[in-house]
This record gives sequence, structure tokens and C-alpha cells, in this order.
Amino acid sequence: MEQAANASVPIASRDERTARLIGCDGVERLKRARVAVFGLGGVGSSCAEALARAGVGTLVLIDRDEVEESNINRQALAFYSTIGRRKAEVMAAMVRDIAPDTHVVAHDAFVTEDRVGEFVDDDVEYIVDAVDTVTTKLALAAYADAHGIAYVGSMGAANKRCPEALRFADIYETQTCPLCRAVRKQARKRGIGRMRVLYSSEQPIAVAAAQGAARRERTELGTLSFMPPIMGQMIAGDVIKSIVGIQ
Repeated sequence: MEQAANASVPIASRDERTARLIGCDGVERLKRARVAVFGLGGVGSSCAEALARAGVGTLVLIDRDEVEESNINRQALAFYSTIGRRKAEVMAAMVRDIAPDTHVVAHDAFVTEDRVGEFVDDDVEYIVDAVDTVTTKLALAAYADAHGIAYVGSMGAANKRCPEALRFADIYETQTCPLCRAVRKQARKRGIGRMRVLYSSEQPIAVAAAQGAARRERTELGTLSFMPPIMGQMIAGDVIKSIVGIQ
């Protein structure tokens, strides 16, 4: 056990550097926090990793997919050794290895509007939306809005190359991003009052679909190794700062 310079009580060595910046009170707030991360792809897996390293006490992890070779270029949980395994299972194991004291609840599930409440109980104080499906994003934002739960969502990282163009905003204040446009339109129709998102103001790069590929293969979408992880880390930072009271 070591003691942080600004702490009055001993803390674990793994939390010592964190406590230098947020104090023991901040470390304790993180330990009491309960965060749900929906989607464990490039953004969500990096976000969950950072939340675990920060010492968030409970992580609820939800994803319906398995690791594929094509995930390796951007996802924190993707290795050749994890190909074919369920993402929720792999992420849960990673979190337990990083932070054995963190309580992990993993769901291998597809989230529909009528099922959000199955994964978010009264103790969840933050929802991280890192899913790709517009209807699920809207369902998560609407649930958070109706139940007074803090929410932050990830918009598109595909076909983007400039992390300096990333910024946080309410969905109604976004511009340029095609996914934001689609979500914004539906959010208005549903009467969602607020929806904090991380988005890129960069114009997406035009990528031609592979000849003969089916539309569901989405071969017109490309992703660089650094973009989704940077977004995940930024969202984790946003959540952590909110929990410990950093403006």
C-alpha cells in the first residue's frame, strides 16, 4: 500500500497515480460508480478498458457479437487468440485481469428498445452508447433521458482520419457527420430532450464499395487503428470527469 501526496488514507498502489490528480475522494467515487457500456467494438472496448484502469467499481458490458479477424485493426479485445470468442466474455475477462476488484456483469445480447431496462438497473448512473444501430442509440438515449441517467454516445468513426476533429456536443448542435444527421432527425421525432455525443466534424472519406459485395458487408466503410480507440478513451475521460466532479 502507498499513500498519495494529497491523500489522508492509504490507497492501493494501482490507484496511487490516479489519486494524485483526483484525490482519495475521487478514487472512492469511482469505486462506487456503476457504468453500463453498450457495444464492445473499437470505441466500446477501449472505453471499457480505460474505465477499468481508472477503478470504476461496477461495469455492465453488453455486446452480441464474437471477435473476428477484421476487428484486430482497432478493437482492444481483438487478438488472434480471441477470434471466435464472444466479445462480452473476452471484455469481462480483460476487466477482471486489469481490476480484480471491479464487479463485472457481462451480457451476450442484442439490445432492442423494449429490453434496455433488462441491462440498466436503478444503480446504473452512466450509460455509454458505443453501438452502431440508430434505433438502439435512440432507445438508450430515450431511456437515459426518461430515468435521469447520464448518457454519452459515440457517433461514427468510419472513414475518418483526423482525431483533432473530435468534439463533444449535444446531438442538436452537431454538424457534418452523416450518422449525427440521421440520429438527430429521429431524436426530434421521439422528443428526446438531450443527447450528449462525441462526434467528428471531419468530412468522411469517400470509399467505393467492393465490386460484387452485398450491401450488408459494408465494404464502403474503412477504419484506421487509432480513431475508435481515441474516441473510446475520450468517452471514458468524459465519464470519469463527470463522476468525480471535474468540469
